[in-house]
Amino acid sequence: MSTARKLDRPAAKHQTLQPPGWPQPKGYANGIKARGEFVFVGGMVGWDEQERFADGFVAQAKQALANIVAVLAEGGAGPEHVVRLTWYVLDMDEYLGARKALGQAYREVMGDNFPAMALVQVGRLFESKARLEIEATAVVPYFTQASDTPASTQARSAPARSR
Repeated sequence: MSTARKLDRPAAKHQTLQPPGWPQPKGYANGIKARGEFVFVGGMVGWDEQERFADGFVAQAKQALANIVAVLAEGGAGPEHVVRLTWYVLDMDEYLGARKALGQAYREVMGDNFPAMALVQVGRLFESKARLEIEATAVVPYFTQASDTPASTQARSAPARSR
C-alpha cells in the first residue's frame, strides 16, 4: 500500500535526460528536464509526527520518504513531481547492504518515479538517532487541464520573464 495521497494535481510532465550510449541507471536518472512551480523539501529524517525514530536503516529511509511526500502534498505536489533527491547517509556500506529492501521501500512510497539523485556519506547528522537524511526538489507542471499542452499553457500559466 502506498503512503502517497492521491490529490487533484497535474500529472508530471518531466523529461528524463539520458545521453546516447550511456548505461541505463538503476533506481535514478542522470538528469531531469522540467517546467513548473518548484517545491523544495528540506532534509527529512526517519521520524514520525511525534519525533519518534523508526528502527533500522530501511525503516528510517521509508519514514523519511513518507515525510517528504507529506511536505510535497502541502505544496500541491506528489512523488511523481520529484526531480531530485539528495541522500545523506552515515554509513555507505549500510546503504549498499540494504539496496534491495531500500528499493522495495522506495517504490512503496514514491512509486516508479526515479529522479536525479545524489548519495553522500557524512560524518554526522543533526539528529543523533538519524541514520540518514533526504532532501527533495519537485516541479509541479503549469498544466492544469487534461487538454493542456506546453504551447497552450505557456502564455496563460507561466510566470512572466524579465529581460
